[in-house]
Order: sequence, then C-alpha cells, then structure tokens
Amino acid sequence: EFGKDPLYFSFCQGQLVPNVTVHDQVNHTDAPVVFNINIDPGEKYPLSQKSGEYKNAMKIIAPIVDEHKRTLIKGEPSLNYCDNAVMNWAPKGCEDLNYCLPQPESKPKLCPWSH
Repeated sequence: EFGKDPLYFSFCQGQLVPNVTVHDQVNHTDAPVVFNINIDPGEKYPLSQKSGEYKNAMKIIAPIVDEHKRTLIKGEPSLNYCDNAVMNWAPKGCEDLNYCLPQPESKPKLCPWSH
C-alpha cells in the first residue's frame, strides 16, 4: 500500500477504528474514547457518546480524572538541559573512515522549549 493516497493507507491492517486509528493527532480530552472491554476486548467499537453506557462510564471516570488533575504536583523535567557535547560525535567506525568529529566543550544550557 506504500505510495497510495494517504487517506487509504492503513498502518494497522484490519484495525481501523474510526476517529481513533487516524493519521492526524486528535485531542479526545473533551470527549474521551471509551470502550466496553467486557464485550469488546479488542477495542474495535467505541461507545457512542450519546449512549447511556458511555454517560454512566463518564460519571465514574470524570471525577477520578478531576481528582488526579487537582492533586498533580508539577515536577522538574529531567531532560531540561541541552548540550551539544552529548551528541554522538564519534559514531562507530568513524576511525576507519578518518571522519570523527571533535567533541565540543560541554556547555549545558536550558532548552528553549516550554513545559
């Protein structure tokens, strides 16, 4: 299927779940995708957001998620520093090709992305 129209390309053969297995990132925060794994252990059929089963599940899940968010303690990212010296400047075999780059001096600095 490689090279076909990307709308028809399937990364998971036989596992197409509408609005779940998609090529674009989809934010399901406001309306989570819920499955009944007792009757659908393969998670192929999401519950309709209009169904009573979905609404009952969300009555249980939503307070748990809210409590989790309320009690989160913001942590310090462990990969918060950028340093060119940690890059692989001498990959295996570079000596044989006489093409190893010198490792720069270590100068760790805060990475430019926000958390």
